[in-house]
Amino acid sequence: MYLLIIILPLLGSISSGFFGRKIGVSGSQLITTTLVIVTTILAIIAYVEVGLNNIPVSIQLFRWVDSESLNINWAFHFDSLTVSMLLPVLIVSSLVHLYSISYMSQDPHIQRFFSYLSLFTFMMVVLVTADNFLLMFVGCEGVGVCSYLLVNFWYTRIAANQSSISALLTNRVGDCFLTIGMFAMLFAFGNINYSTVFSLAPYISENVVTLICICLLIGAMAKSSQVGLHVWLPMAISLPTPVSALIHAATMVTAGVYLLMRSSPLIEYSNTVLLLCLWIGALTTVFSSLIGLFQQDIKKVVAYSTMSQLGMMVIAVGLSSYNVALFHLINHAFYKALLFLGAGSVIHAVADNQDFRKYGGLRAFLPLTYSVMLIASLSLVAFPYMTGFYSKDLILELSYGQYYFSSTVVYFIASIGASFTTLYSIKVLYLTFLANPNGPLTYYKNAHEGDYYLTFPLMILSVFSIFFGYIAKDIYVGLGSNFFADNSIFIHPSHEILIDTEFGVATIFKLLPFIITISVSILALIVFEILPNALMGLKYTRFGYNIYLFFNQRFFIELFYNKYITGKVLSLGGKMTKLLDRGALELVGPSGLEKGLLLLGNNIAKLDSGIITSYALYILVGIVFYLSVPFVFGLDQSLIIIIIFALLSLIPNLNTNSFYRSNSNYLAKQDK
Repeated sequence: MYLLIIILPLLGSISSGFFGRKIGVSGSQLITTTLVIVTTILAIIAYVEVGLNNIPVSIQLFRWVDSESLNINWAFHFDSLTVSMLLPVLIVSSLVHLYSISYMSQDPHIQRFFSYLSLFTFMMVVLVTADNFLLMFVGCEGVGVCSYLLVNFWYTRIAANQSSISALLTNRVGDCFLTIGMFAMLFAFGNINYSTVFSLAPYISENVVTLICICLLIGAMAKSSQVGLHVWLPMAISLPTPVSALIHAATMVTAGVYLLMRSSPLIEYSNTVLLLCLWIGALTTVFSSLIGLFQQDIKKVVAYSTMSQLGMMVIAVGLSSYNVALFHLINHAFYKALLFLGAGSVIHAVADNQDFRKYGGLRAFLPLTYSVMLIASLSLVAFPYMTGFYSKDLILELSYGQYYFSSTVVYFIASIGASFTTLYSIKVLYLTFLANPNGPLTYYKNAHEGDYYLTFPLMILSVFSIFFGYIAKDIYVGLGSNFFADNSIFIHPSHEILIDTEFGVATIFKLLPFIITISVSILALIVFEILPNALMGLKYTRFGYNIYLFFNQRFFIELFYNKYITGKVLSLGGKMTKLLDRGALELVGPSGLEKGLLLLGNNIAKLDSGIITSYALYILVGIVFYLSVPFVFGLDQSLIIIIIFALLSLIPNLNTNSFYRSNSNYLAKQDK
């Protein structure tokens, strides 16, 4: 059963990719979707067996790397963290497959799309179930390649080309540091199996552990789009909307947070990295929320909200609350997938326009889509008793409950970020469904709800977005829960803060995020309904225009990268290629070796003079060398014989033909 969870998505990808013309469009849709749904059912069974009953399962297929003491197996490990990650990945993936049947029905390359989608799911499953860092790295690389293929699915669009290259190259930076971290592990621990590395972590120098964890953190920052390596995520909206739901909710962006949670036995022994996680997450949260407030593309706003929630998860990692980070990751996967698929339903209804300033009044035409997006938005802003409330507000409480200066500051920063999240959620809902119609008449003539394949995934995700947080709260973050009794997540006893937070934090600080959310929601509705002219007047002032431009252009970070970093790196790369690859390395390597051997061969060929006295000299030199080497170098006699034979093979042979040729030339001269 456990092998089927890994293999079935790959079989679906192969059947749709290589045999797509044979099985046709319907066959491709049926096979890939069915196999992913079967995999999801098996993953739910594995969740009950492994997670709820605490029975970890390990599968070793065959040996992969066997080099002296380094033994790495192609092995998979199912523990409570793994099955918890499989749940959102496979549920969202199966619903996205169903949704895509209708959404992509007019596309001419459906078989290729479903092949990429199933391959993406397979790579994420490999990443999550891997038993060592090398196999997890294979999953990371596979997810990166699949994201490139899917973002560039409509490869005739220049925007798709740019976005896919941006995603690939940004993730290369993270993967480079991840590779350095794995080499450092090999040097420090002698192996890269999870069990070996984590069991030896307490006995290794804290500086070494910090270096390794910083490399892992940078790798996670690229995958999970944290500040600095975030530029690819907002650009990756040129891809089909179902893929956005898969990348932003369940697969690509959660890989980095999973890497940090899986490495908890390492990170716990480095306070520096925990502090870095705390501040990077806080900056990402407030940074992305501010930018999202000033965007007009509906998918781009949802993308920045993804980035904001990932910052929340990294804050939870920095607080050593890995179980809370995992809980928020699963909750976020459901309501963010619902937001993206709801946005896709709106885009599908209005002729593929993504600018929500040209929507308005769509509630009457898309009542189901309005309902599901309202549910997803309420869950996103952590409205009480929705799924997001049980994890997002808990992260804020924990940051205050650590009782350190840095975590208290992070509490207020993240609360400000949460208020901006509320603002842009209200903005999207209001301008899309509640405002006066602003789009062309054709939008409203053709606007309609999608078919069963479009609406069924929305309804399923709505149920998860309302109830999952309440049902799973005690499993993941309950004070008496033994869900992680298999040590898949390790929290150092001195870093445990859940009990202090539960009983020590004042009620006002627990309620403050909710109060801010309600206040900002009311303020936003008042501004939109009663004071729209004041808002527009502010925007038309010089100050308002500059503020809007600064945030709309994403703090000019992309401009800074393109002007001062990308060009310089490209120029440096060109010079390095010219000097090293085509210069020094070629001179030492293939080109220089070829020239050196030709020169040596020509010089040796000149020794064949045809004069017998020269050959006698060569023999004499050889004998002298043979007799002197043992005394000078102390070499073994057998080694000397090998050297002599090698030299003799280089010197032209003294054969009978050359002897007769030299004598005949001498006799001919005498006759003359």
